[in-house]
Amino acid sequence: MHSYPSDITREEFEIIRPALENAKKCTRPREKDLYDIFCAILYLIKSGCRWRMLPADFPKWGIVRYYYDVWARKRAQGSTLLEEVLKKIDYHGRQ
Repeated sequence: MHSYPSDITREEFEIIRPALENAKKCTRPREKDLYDIFCAILYLIKSGCRWRMLPADFPKWGIVRYYYDVWARKRAQGSTLLEEVLKKIDYHGRQ
């Protein structure tokens, strides 16, 4: 299990889980935990590393990139789901 300064807690993730799960229709059971995928995206945002340089304890970079593309797509309101959930947990206010 990973533990990076960029991670959020499971409790924080439960606040935003419904929004992330509903971003795209799921036609089969997920094989990867959305928490791990979301924390990988946070790691990328905070570290600025390249996709292929994600630490091995995160899901493979291609899976993380897929979810990032879904969550970072502009919506009708002009913002992205990723921006909205980060505001909801006040992630940008962290060091």
